Amino acid sequence: MKEKGIIAEFKKFIMRGNVMDMAVGVIVGGAFTSIVTSLNTDILSPLLAILGGIDFSHLSITLGTGEEAPVLAYGNFITAIINFLITAFVIFMLVKVINIINDKLTPKTPEEAPAAPSTKICPYCKSEIAIDATRCPHCTSEL
Repeated sequence: MKEKGIIAEFKKFIMRGNVMDMAVGVIVGGAFTSIVTSLNTDILSPLLAILGGIDFSHLSITLGTGEEAPVLAYGNFITAIINFLITAFVIFMLVKVINIINDKLTPKTPEEAPAAPSTKICPYCKSEIAIDATRCPHCTSEL
């Protein structure tokens, strides 16, 4: 009996819109990352190599001597940073365009006038009192 409750609860959790949206976002994000990686590896890196003569992917430092010496491939790290920056910029631009389109499609509601004040300040004791008061409840002065 308890398993049915847990299974039903899990099914309800999975079928929520935000969980499904997140799953779609992760899948699309993975595909988008491969596109940006290809853009960087296949297009931008060769162009940067022509302009600056440097291909980041081959930059490395060998730590030690011999065939078994570990290699610090910092060029791959630089490439990953460039991939991240390109991905972040493209996502930023997409969100910016979506927000602009959303602002144009959303009907604008007129701004409401501020509500009339419901209190005023007593000129004698400076206490806050009801707007329609004729006598201050704090200092008992007539208004």
